[in-house]
Parts: sequence; C-alpha cells; structure tokens
Amino acid sequence: MNTITIRKAHHNDLEKLLEFEQGIIAAERPFDPTLKAEKINYYDIEKMISAPDIEVLVAEIGSELVGSGYARIETAKHYLNHPNYAYLGFMYTDANHRGKGINAKIIEALKEWCNLQDVFELRLDVYNDNTSAIKAYKKSGFKKHLINMRMVL
Repeated sequence: MNTITIRKAHHNDLEKLLEFEQGIIAAERPFDPTLKAEKINYYDIEKMISAPDIEVLVAEIGSELVGSGYARIETAKHYLNHPNYAYLGFMYTDANHRGKGINAKIIEALKEWCNLQDVFELRLDVYNDNTSAIKAYKKSGFKKHLINMRMVL
C-alpha cells in the first residue's frame, strides 16, 4: 500500500532535503533569468528545521521521502488587518510521485500547524508562467493577489 505520511522534518533528512532544494531550483530556472548559472541554494534547511517560527514538513511513502514544504511565520505590515501570516515555501514533490496529492497533503498539514500558532493567513510566491504550480495552488484554495513585475535596465 502506498500510504502517504506527513511528518515534521528531522536533521537526518537533510541530505534528501538538499536534493529537493536543487530540484526546486532546476524547475524554477526556466522561469527566472535572474538566477545565477552556478549551483545556488535558496534555504538554510538545517537552521529552518530547528527554528521555532518555521515548520518544515516532509511526505513519506514507506520510508522514502517524496515531498517537502514549510510554513514560516512573518510579521504583517502594520496597515494590514492581520498581525502575522505564514509564508509557504520549499514546496516539492518527487517527479515519480506527482499527481498523488502530496503537495495538497503538505499544505493541509501546514495549515493545521498555522492554526495552532494563531496564524490565519497563508501566502506564497509562484512564477507567473508556472501554470501547473498555479493550478495546484488554486486547487488548494489559494487565489492570485499581487503581480510582481521587473525591468532590466
């Protein structure tokens, strides 16, 4: 049986989580010409696992790690009607396990953690041309809010 289990990430997951990070970067490179060409890292995953204001989760099928995601509590701008929000990131599902609802299960578990932290607003960033990710996030209840624009001079 292929039961998907969602759990808190541990430091002994770090090697696989670093692979996931590189998978995210590889998937995002076609959408972002501003990324450096050499190997880069987005996150300090080891620090994130221990941080009290960040919940890093992994998805497992059997003993295989197949997905990840985090929620990071942020202070909202003073003019917003909520004091804080959770920023979601590090959303990854292994290519061999896509289409199984893993991302949705991770988001649901992160929502539960956020509610326990008295955080009731979630935000994330997704590239405008990443239609499959946009579709998945919409399916989980997210709505487009702002468009970030840039210009090269």
